Amino acid sequence: MSYVHITSARQLSQFCDALAQTDVIGFDTEFVSEHTYRSQLCLIQVCASDQLTVIDPLAQGIGPLTRFWEVLAAAGHQTVVHAGREELVFSLLTIGKRPAELMDIQIAAGLVGGEYPAGYGALLNRLLNKSAQKGETRTDWRKRPLSHAQLEYALDDVRYLMPLRDKLLDKLGALGRLEWFEAEMAAFQGDVEASLTRERWRRVSGISGLSPRSMAIVRELCRWRDGEAERRDLPTRFVLRDDLIVELAKRRSADVQQIRAIRGMERTELQRSMQRIADAIDCALQLPDGELPQNERREVPNQINVLGQFLSTALTSLCRSLSLAPALVGTPGDVRDLIAYRLGYGERKPPALAQGWRAEVVGGLIDDLLAGKLSIRITDPMSDHPLVFEQAQH
Repeated sequence: MSYVHITSARQLSQFCDALAQTDVIGFDTEFVSEHTYRSQLCLIQVCASDQLTVIDPLAQGIGPLTRFWEVLAAAGHQTVVHAGREELVFSLLTIGKRPAELMDIQIAAGLVGGEYPAGYGALLNRLLNKSAQKGETRTDWRKRPLSHAQLEYALDDVRYLMPLRDKLLDKLGALGRLEWFEAEMAAFQGDVEASLTRERWRRVSGISGLSPRSMAIVRELCRWRDGEAERRDLPTRFVLRDDLIVELAKRRSADVQQIRAIRGMERTELQRSMQRIADAIDCALQLPDGELPQNERREVPNQINVLGQFLSTALTSLCRSLSLAPALVGTPGDVRDLIAYRLGYGERKPPALAQGWRAEVVGGLIDDLLAGKLSIRITDPMSDHPLVFEQAQH
């Protein structure tokens, strides 16, 4: 494999000058996320103008990568990635901008009948009948020097991005789904941007059923944990685990001795932070009732949960028949949310399946099922699409 290996600021500047003149830029990154608050960027692989390039962000003479991200964000080209969430985050955190005209081939594949989310190797095999390298899957990308085998393994992730892009754009065009794809990419990028500023305390596992006061404790502890993790550059779980946050929220005590007695709180770092943890809990305990967090969704009867599970199976069959990845269209929870919304339960804003292209595909269909205008029938039990929708007989 022929490629350019960039390890100096001068090489990077020359490369960026040439990159700025290209129409399509494919890129990928290697990063390590297990040990730091934010993922640590270790390598950038680029495919543009039939040239493969690898940039080493950890090389001593490389300097800042700002120019590279600015070139990606500049108008006048399309940027191609696979499963590009972290790549988008690196760009947003470095320069506050998105790469120009971002195309994620993983999302594109889900809109033309592939699985979602599909790995790069699976797409390579299905669309181009090629195999991805597998020899360096356990590489620690922070260590230097990297061997030629490691660099070639990393570059393999961009080597076929352009033919994959071309194939998927043809399929999207043939199915009339280019507008769907553009909408999906806009929503994906908006969600990633929002995630960088959105408080994540509602994602703590085990908080379902907690009282508003206990939820306030979870919120305050997560705010403290997030700030501490960023200050110390550690994953949040290394500062305070979710299960301990939930246990503290249930006990609703700011007494240091009672907090210290909880199994799992004996770690030295937690002992040093005990008073700050107590202060966070006390802050939540002192909040007026009107400032306590409320559940984002109303209670949903169990019958709706059952209906959601049942109709999601029918939705899967429908998606397969339409060459759509069911997991990209919606989960059983999304189906439940739509049913709850139509029947006056759940969230007050329209759920995902009632908006955009998803409403075209399934929203109206589920409305007709709920109204008794459609029925579901089993055709061939051994078929890939055993369920069909028919006009209900009255």
